[in-house]
Amino acid sequence: MGTQTPRPLPQDKPLLDKITVPQDLRRLPESDLRQLADELRSEMVDAVSHTGGHLGAGLGVVELTVALHWVFDTPRDRIIWDVGHQAYPHKILTGRRDRIRTLRQGGGLSGFTKRAESEYDPFGAAHSSTSISAGLGMAVARDLKGEKNSVIAVIGDGAMSAGMAYEAMNNAGARDERLIVILNDNDMSIAPPTGALSKALTRMVSSGTYIHLRDIAKQLAKKLPKKWERRAARAEEMSRTYWSGGIWFEELGFYYVGPIDGHDLDQLLPVLKNVRDSDQAPILVHVVTQKGKGYGPAEASADKYHGVAKFNVVTGAQVKPQPAAPAYTRVFADSLIEQARHDERIIAVTAAMPEGTGIDRFAKEFPARAFDVGIAEQHAVTFAAGLASEGMKPFAAIYSTFLQRGYDQVVHDVAIQRLPVRFAIDRAGLVGADGPTHAGSFDLAYLGCLPDFVIMAASDEAELKHIVATAAAIDDRPSAFRYPRGEGTGVAMPERGIPLEIGKGCVVREGSSVAILSLGTRLAEALKAADQLATFGLSATVADARFMKPLDRDLIARLAREHEVLITIEEGSIGGFGSHVLHYLAEAGLLERGLKVRTLILPDIFIDHDKPELMYARAGLDAEGIVKSVFAALGRGIDEGVSAVRA
Repeated sequence: MGTQTPRPLPQDKPLLDKITVPQDLRRLPESDLRQLADELRSEMVDAVSHTGGHLGAGLGVVELTVALHWVFDTPRDRIIWDVGHQAYPHKILTGRRDRIRTLRQGGGLSGFTKRAESEYDPFGAAHSSTSISAGLGMAVARDLKGEKNSVIAVIGDGAMSAGMAYEAMNNAGARDERLIVILNDNDMSIAPPTGALSKALTRMVSSGTYIHLRDIAKQLAKKLPKKWERRAARAEEMSRTYWSGGIWFEELGFYYVGPIDGHDLDQLLPVLKNVRDSDQAPILVHVVTQKGKGYGPAEASADKYHGVAKFNVVTGAQVKPQPAAPAYTRVFADSLIEQARHDERIIAVTAAMPEGTGIDRFAKEFPARAFDVGIAEQHAVTFAAGLASEGMKPFAAIYSTFLQRGYDQVVHDVAIQRLPVRFAIDRAGLVGADGPTHAGSFDLAYLGCLPDFVIMAASDEAELKHIVATAAAIDDRPSAFRYPRGEGTGVAMPERGIPLEIGKGCVVREGSSVAILSLGTRLAEALKAADQLATFGLSATVADARFMKPLDRDLIARLAREHEVLITIEEGSIGGFGSHVLHYLAEAGLLERGLKVRTLILPDIFIDHDKPELMYARAGLDAEGIVKSVFAALGRGIDEGVSAVRA
């Protein structure tokens, strides 16, 4: 931690006010750390009450965060926070307290760790289960450079349910690099002993005696009231960990320490000091914490306070404005439930996001037909493929950005075998406060290149209901449909979803000189743009493509032949809908007559978090952006258009 003599800190203000960076923290005596942790917890609760964000996980690691920065010489020693949900206290202690109330706001701090934001964030994270892999890479690089710093990967908040964590541990355990893994066990499930987990533990927990004893315990627990049954199950899981002595981690090649109380600094500090000074490699420290620790409402409802809107600190009540229209996720869930009532083969699959995808609603009505497989998108996709191969109708509800993690399985296990898995792609397009790590920017491009895929996008909540019915009816090939985060447009909802004709779009408004062909929820902006163009004397046709694949070639050919300008618009990157339209136009010779085409897509940058409407304006995917593109295609600016109208 350095050899400089620490300068005394002023004693006339709260401890947290004396901390700007961890070097200040390391000048505190150990006896002050409990008070500092209490102040840090209060500061975090107050900050998140103003901004919203991930609350519960951060509250659970306050003591651990203080202990890590006090024991280790950050930023020289690298601390990698898995997922990033746990990192708010870390941000406060690492020079960002003065900006913590800009969290997830436009121009403010990211809700996750971010290399460009601070030298104390050595690795960016927002998707789970990457910390051990990244940490091992840093440890190998350190040794190759002949350096001596520590590398600490803090993994938890459910991230140990993903196979990537065990792939990394399997690799790290076979090597000699000094890597410290902190398993933050915050009452989230730890993956069962399968796959890369040790043969020794498998033999132990599969023995007849052990299984018999567990079965007796489970039968007794079922006779208890529900809340006591859950506590008994948790006690059984913890006792199994104590009894085995962390043997599965030992068999993977890690020196196991724990479990220890993650809120007891008297335990944490000496253990972390010993681990820091040890030559043992690699080491896993099992720390047990409570999600939401220290804030009553979050302790009482850890799931509800994992991610929160702005809230009242005293009551815990979250400030959620009354929606003007149902959320797309809710419409999807209700539509799927409606279809499932008439078709017992419909199955719902999600990867650790039952509430985020609406599958929790489906599970209440069809508990035997809903499956949450944990943070395991690869498994979710192939599991769905297995269901489809046996005649079931699986709907895999996965965020666009998370489906990226299962792409090989989409190609190999679904597409090549032409299995009718239906991918319900939530959070399509830009997502606001979660920023580029959670934006659904690429699914149109990465799915559109796969043969025999049907790809749809809802223009509003009513269309989504019909699209769910369409997906349920597609039995001969894979399909995907996408829809955004947030509320619908408030259109009248049909009583029941009706399957659409595959590969057919529709004209929403007829015009003569400009054609705007929209895929997805930019349709509302396209209609606004048409109104604005009319004020410049330009008549615009607006069409809803509905399908990216197969393309409605007849509709595109008609728009190309009857209009001077054709604009396509989508909430996705290059390589998506517009690219497919351009390819068809070139192939059909429809560009040769002088048609002016512009494809409006997300720009070739990662757009930082902000309000969604501001992000889309920056991307040029709002009405104003469409109008500007029309005039650019015509070879004149909007000012010239105004002058022409006045003349």
